[in-house]
Formats: sequence, structure tokens, C-alpha cells
Amino acid sequence: MNNWVLVCVLLVAMGFAYQFGTMRSRSLVDGKARMHSRPVHHGLLVALWCGLPAFTVFLLWSLFEPGILRSAVLNQLPPDMAGLQGHELEVLMRRVQSIASGFGVSDQPAAYELAAAERLRSLQGTGRLAMIASMAVLAVTGLVYALRRLSPALRARNHVEAVFRVLLVVCSTIAILTTIGIVLSMVGEALHFFRFVNPVDFFFGTVWNPRFSTTGAGELGQFGLLPLLWGTVMVSIIALLVAVPVGLMTAVFMAEYAPGWVRALAKPIIEVLAGVPTIVYGFFALVMVGPFFHSAGLAVGLDIRATSALTAGVVMGIMIIPFISSLSDDIITQVPKAMRDGSLGLGATKSETIRKVVLPAALPGIVGAVLLAASRAIGETMIVVLAAGNSPILHANPLEAVSTVTVTIVNQLTGDIDFASPQSLVAFALGLTLFAITLSLNIVALYIVRKYREQYE
Repeated sequence: MNNWVLVCVLLVAMGFAYQFGTMRSRSLVDGKARMHSRPVHHGLLVALWCGLPAFTVFLLWSLFEPGILRSAVLNQLPPDMAGLQGHELEVLMRRVQSIASGFGVSDQPAAYELAAAERLRSLQGTGRLAMIASMAVLAVTGLVYALRRLSPALRARNHVEAVFRVLLVVCSTIAILTTIGIVLSMVGEALHFFRFVNPVDFFFGTVWNPRFSTTGAGELGQFGLLPLLWGTVMVSIIALLVAVPVGLMTAVFMAEYAPGWVRALAKPIIEVLAGVPTIVYGFFALVMVGPFFHSAGLAVGLDIRATSALTAGVVMGIMIIPFISSLSDDIITQVPKAMRDGSLGLGATKSETIRKVVLPAALPGIVGAVLLAASRAIGETMIVVLAAGNSPILHANPLEAVSTVTVTIVNQLTGDIDFASPQSLVAFALGLTLFAITLSLNIVALYIVRKYREQYE
């Protein structure tokens, strides 16, 4: 029984425990007793007592089992193998695990490897049975204990809310710690990179030409950020020039003009664009949009590269249309109806009401939606990898190829390279810069949206 099946079985057991708890709580009600909590709270309390202790055992075993099994297997090895460390030890452990799992190895395993694999297989089977037995005992014990505790005066609702409050705090803490861990990992590697390259040369340099060599300080190349940053900004501006008018006009039509059946049909279709994988957009830009722009440019005497900032920006703009249209639609519909009625009552037409009353009132929220879409465009990777052209040159021509920060991160971390070299460490500096830019945009957007909501709630 693998872990997913075990978790599903535990969830099913909690479902039965919930039913037992609700039925037991209803049986306690008579003509005089008054229940402190509803039957649903009693059922949830019984389900939590049944599932949480068993799930705790499952988590602890999953956390400590690899270390325990590793120590047991190492003790099984011959004395002359005790000195293995690092990569050699990891290779040996992988061989033992492959033999124990039944996949085997390409060559003839040694006798000590077979013995270690047998020991590992035996311990895995014994440990899994012990874990399942412990979970079953705890689940049944928790179920019986919770059912015996049920009474009309039991504050089941308080206990359930306390458990869910703790779970919410744990989930929030995990999210916060994950973010902090990501930032600290990027900061540490970026500081290591700045030991090789001066931060002034990095942030204000105009030439990007990292040479993949670590033989000398003079051969590190040039790590100027400005060409990449300008390419990112150029593609994002083109994307916003496409997405903002289309998305905003779509939102106005949906909120103010569209009949109910049209809105119910069209809005989900538009939002489907947000669920399309970005690699699909990139492939679409590479094989359809780019060649179309190139052919159209030749027809009017312009040299438009098939892979260019224009191609990437237009396709990226199509991708972020749902972000702007959906958020703007929600914001426009939240404008109080009294403001519309007052404008119409003074003799303004519907279009004048939208232009002079609704849109100005919704402007802070719309600006926040545009900033959120801009942060989404700045962090996009696959579209610009396939459609921007990867040319890290500082120029202002959108018809030529450019390179962005995300494309460069992919390039610097791809291939057989030394991850301790500045050519690889620069990816963390680029990632930290991109993180700071998108975080700033998100903070500004959330501040504007929050201010708007406080004004009209």
C-alpha cells in the first residue's frame, strides 16, 4: 500500500467517523436537553480525533524513515566500506535501493550489496506494517474516545474552530517561511556572484557578454544588466499596449452593455485564455505570429524579425488580457449603482456616465489590475524564450530581437556548467532583481486596490 492509497483510506475513515459523530450527537438530543454545538461540529470533532493522530504518525514516519533505513543499511555494509563518503556513498545507496526495489542494476551486484538490499527490503516491509498498525490503532482509539466524549454540553464547535485555527496558522507559516527561504537562497548566491563582479558594473553595465571561462578574472566577460532589463521592459510595454485597451474595453462591455446571457457565455470563454499553458503561447508565437509579422512587414517594406520584441509582446498581451478584463470587470461592477443613477438622472447618456462617472470611480482598481498584469508580463518566461530572439543588445527597435531577464536566467542555468562560476551565479542576481521588481509592482497594486475597496465597501 503506497502513501497515496494510505492517505485516501485515512480520509475515507474520517468520513465514516464524521457520520458516526453526527448520528451519535442526534441520538443525544431529547425533549429537554439543549446541545451547545450543532451535530456537524460533533461529527467534525470525531473525524479530527480519528484522523489527526494517525496522520501525525504518518508524517513523522515519512520524515524519519529515510534516515533510519539509511543508518540500518550502512551498519550492514562490510567494515572496509565504512570509509565511503560523499558521492561514492550516494552511488552505493542508490544501487542498494535499486536492488531492493526490484529494478536491479546494470552489472553484477556484490554480495554485500545483495545483503544490504535484503536488509533494506525487510526493514521497509516491517516499518510499513508497523506504521499502518499504529495508524489503525490510533484511528480506532480516537474514534472510540471521541464518541464517548460526546454530550449535549460538549463545546465541540470551540474545539473544531481551535483545530482549524491552528491549521490555518501552520499553513500561513509554511507559506511565509517558503517565501523567506526563496529570498534568502537568492540573496546568498547573489552575494557570492558580487564577489566576482562589481555591483555597479552589473546594475549599470550596457553590455551583456558572459564568457564561459573561470581561468582568470579578465576572462569573466561583461555582465551588464541594462540590455536585459530594457528588453524585459520593452516586451512588457508592448504587451500592455495590447492587453490594456482590449481588456478594459472587454470589461466595460461585459459590465455595462452585455445582456446576461452574453456575459454568462463570453466571460468564461475569455478567462480560458488565462488557463492556456504559456508554452502553447510561445509555440503559437513562433510558428504563427512571428512569420505573419515578417510577411506583413515585407509587404509594406519593413524588416520585421520573426522572433522579435513585437512578436513576444503581442502574444504576451493576448495572454494577459483575461487578467485585466476579469479584474476590471469585477471592479467596475462594484461601483455603486447610485452613482450611475445620479448621472443618468441629471441627463447624461450611458456612454457619458461610463466615461465621466464609472471609469473615474473605478480608476484606482483598474490601475491596480494593470500593475498586477504588468508584474505577470515581466515574469513571463516561455513566450520570450521562444519568440523574443535572445539578442542581449541595447536598442530601441521593437522589430528586432531582444533578450529578457527570464530568458537569460534559463540560458545561464542550462547545460553542463560549473554552478560555482559567475556565469551561473549571475542567474541568482538576475532572479533577485526580477523578484524585487515584481514585488514592488505587486505591493503598489495591492495598496491601490485595497484603498479602492475601503472607499466603496
